[in-house]
Amino acid sequence: MVDKNPAVLVLEDGTVFKGYACGKIGTTSGEIAFNTGMTGYQEVFTDPSYYGQILIMTTSHIGNYGVHQEEVESEGIKIAGLVTKKFSDIYSRTSGMSSLGDYMDEQGTVGISDIDTRALVRHIRSKGAMNAIISSEILDVDQLKNKLKEVPSMDGLELSSFVATKEQYEVGDANNATYKVALIDFGVKKNIIRCLVERGCFVRVYPMNASVDEIKAFAPDGIMLSNGPGDPSAMKPQIELVNQLLTLNLPVFGICLGHQIFALSQGLQTAKMHNGHRGLNHPIKNLLTGKGEITSQNHGFVVTHESLEKNSNIELTHIHLNDNTIAGIRLKNRPVFTVQYHPEASAGPHDSRYLFDDFITNMKNLQSN
Repeated sequence: MVDKNPAVLVLEDGTVFKGYACGKIGTTSGEIAFNTGMTGYQEVFTDPSYYGQILIMTTSHIGNYGVHQEEVESEGIKIAGLVTKKFSDIYSRTSGMSSLGDYMDEQGTVGISDIDTRALVRHIRSKGAMNAIISSEILDVDQLKNKLKEVPSMDGLELSSFVATKEQYEVGDANNATYKVALIDFGVKKNIIRCLVERGCFVRVYPMNASVDEIKAFAPDGIMLSNGPGDPSAMKPQIELVNQLLTLNLPVFGICLGHQIFALSQGLQTAKMHNGHRGLNHPIKNLLTGKGEITSQNHGFVVTHESLEKNSNIELTHIHLNDNTIAGIRLKNRPVFTVQYHPEASAGPHDSRYLFDDFITNMKNLQSN
């Protein structure tokens, strides 16, 4: 049996779990959250929307198929830390490039295993989202509790600037593309860009502090508002940017944080959820077609029904069937729509990929006019 280093997980409310270290030996902190996906852990860990969060994986075994160089959604691991029941130090996938443990160690990601994740998730579902700290170098609980007091609340925290691009870049074939898309990067997943390029788009990715004038100079056929981490209400300059972009009268498609920022730009409000939606199996109903979708989700904030009901210019298009929260909206009589979930999936089902086709159709209609 391999000797394992002990590790400790301490929650903000004082609850303590003891287990063993996985990944890098060290200390990490952030808001603790849980993901109910049964697969796709590498895509989940590299999703920029998870920046600043310690993530519990509810499936029993993590690491059993290693990591693959093509299954990343950013340039590296973005979660603040990992909590799992069983962590596999070996992997059986022939195309894997390394073990998850080595990958986490290389990326500086601290984790804890051999935790009763069922009990932990039930605790969070009852008590709500809270900060936590993991350490495999400090085992004194009182010392960890003192460190935890210094961790800022996710409520009111701007995090996109830590993961979004600082420089403009381009993806796709400029000479043969049918459409040009300006993508505002709040923490974009690679598969969002891939889904656009696959549909004949040349994508120019802009930093979150880009100006309307430089985006207008690109003469895009449409605008994409990406996903990302943190509290959207803390992003006042980006809310104003989206408000200005809407004056260009172009098709707009927003995902997750992009959806929330769009909503705030139109006078709607967002609120922090009790424990958020994170997983690959969330049921959504499209109110325009009556069809259901199984979706990939990752968010801890949501647009409020109360503010939507006061706005006559915005229509509710999708709802989450578990709790009736807002999952999609659109501007009336305008080719502008946004969703709270991840239609690009990766990991997850492809039920919602049609939304990219809808965005393409809106750009096609604009060109034909």
